Amino acid sequence: MNVLMAGVGGQGIILSSDVLSEVMLRSGLDVKKSEIHGMAQRGGSVMSHVRSGERVASPIIPEGACDILLAFEELEAARYLGYLKSETLVIVNRFRLPPPSVLAGKDSYPDVGPILRGHTQRVCRVEASQAARRIGNPRGLNIVMLGVLSVHLPPEEGLWIETLKDMLPLKIRDINIEGFRAGRALDVEGLTGAQG
Repeated sequence: MNVLMAGVGGQGIILSSDVLSEVMLRSGLDVKKSEIHGMAQRGGSVMSHVRSGERVASPIIPEGACDILLAFEELEAARYLGYLKSETLVIVNRFRLPPPSVLAGKDSYPDVGPILRGHTQRVCRVEASQAARRIGNPRGLNIVMLGVLSVHLPPEEGLWIETLKDMLPLKIRDINIEGFRAGRALDVEGLTGAQG
């Protein structure tokens, strides 16, 4: 299973990929992970590859071999089109962080839906940022997105919750578990009502 996580600095992508890797390890699978931070501290692109299976040789997902693209920001989803195949599931958080060229009025922010659907029809948009704000934890977007992702992977919810309890500090544990469960609920909504 090849999962590519993409977003911008400050969205918690590295922690998300750490949690996913640990969940898959606890499931008895071999796991390899790789990440690229870019200008992460300034809101630049961040991506993480998580590969799991009976035996994984390389931590890098080959182009055209991504099973799931989990994008924390809309434009970041479109940056990695080369990794998609026709069966790739793309889960996109409905959040836009305009790049400098858009802020300067030189470009407009593109509609990424049609761009993504040119590569796969399995595109699902979710209101994960809104869900994180709704529970009073906007910085917990990454855990909400993990909740969305978890519905599409074999490990059961209990293993995810157990892993989160072990990996998160006590003071933020409960609210993040609430966010994880909110993400699991969002996914169903996304696939039936907010698709495309």
